[in-house]
Amino acid sequence: MSGQVSGRRTFVLVDGENIDATLGNSLLGRRPLPEERPRWERVTAYAASLWDQPVVGLFFLNASNGQLPGSFIQALLAMDYRPIPLAGRSDEKVVDVGIQRTLDALVGHDDDVLLVSHDADFAPHLERLLGGRRRIGVVGLNEYVSIQYNDLDIEIHDLEDDVQAFNVPLPRVRIIELDDFDPERFLR
Repeated sequence: MSGQVSGRRTFVLVDGENIDATLGNSLLGRRPLPEERPRWERVTAYAASLWDQPVVGLFFLNASNGQLPGSFIQALLAMDYRPIPLAGRSDEKVVDVGIQRTLDALVGHDDDVLLVSHDADFAPHLERLLGGRRRIGVVGLNEYVSIQYNDLDIEIHDLEDDVQAFNVPLPRVRIIELDDFDPERFLR
């Protein structure tokens, strides 16, 4: 069994550009401060506890400018992520293409998948992974996750509420179930 990994794993595929853009453009209206960014080690810890199996974290980066963000790469490595810095033409969405190719390659593996992105571009690739005993999930801020994942009946895990990936509460406006309503959150 040389070179083969035995046992079922969860692959966590992180579209960091998408999460950062959603935080900055859609939620905050500015570049996120360090404390407003996800703690990526919490994502893999959540994934490990979710399905009680080993996790492989793959973090996709756009390195088309020819530069590697050295300190961020070191931080990812320290958190046991495998950084995947991809480069391509300026008109290519290199991170999206890299994740799509990885999802397609996972069809031939007996592993589970958690995609960290809001982007609908991955829906057809995740759909090909459905069926059988494979578990599929998407992690993001629920109100920004593409509705296509709901249409495919893919589990959605909220990055703030379920994963608890942030050190500070995000200024989100969303529907609150009456049973979950805590007025104290609004009295601070």
